[in-house]
Amino acid sequence: MVFSISALVVFGALLGLLLRYRALTAGAAVVALLFGFYLARSNAAPTVDQFMSALRDAIPSK
Repeated sequence: MVFSISALVVFGALLGLLLRYRALTAGAAVVALLFGFYLARSNAAPTVDQFMSALRDAIPSK
């Protein structure tokens, strides 16, 4: 799904910026990474995907 890949890039860039400007420690980044990894493997993954798709569809496009 194209949206999943672009969201992954956006969130990865955001995490990188937080690390760059030391707003997030390396330990917290690892916790965030592991949380995302295990969330993607859980039963909540389809619900999160539907929620993100609904948000994408709610934003008007030109």
